[in-house]
Amino acid sequence: MAEPHYRYEPIESFGSGLTSSRPWNIRALEGVERLNGRVAMLGFLAALIGERLTGLGPAGQVWAMLRWTLP
Repeated sequence: MAEPHYRYEPIESFGSGLTSSRPWNIRALEGVERLNGRVAMLGFLAALIGERLTGLGPAGQVWAMLRWTLP
């Protein structure tokens, strides 16, 4: 019998599958968390730069943008 061209459970990048005894690959999740932390640091830096340039805090910047974009 030939093997089908599809799989019921696709190979995931984070683990071997949800039906295995260890579904999550910790090394892959470490990379995702590291990337998430770095993006958060860039967002915080962008908020600091925006506050320095505009004199408004993050909430003030959002409010100013809403007043500018909404009629």
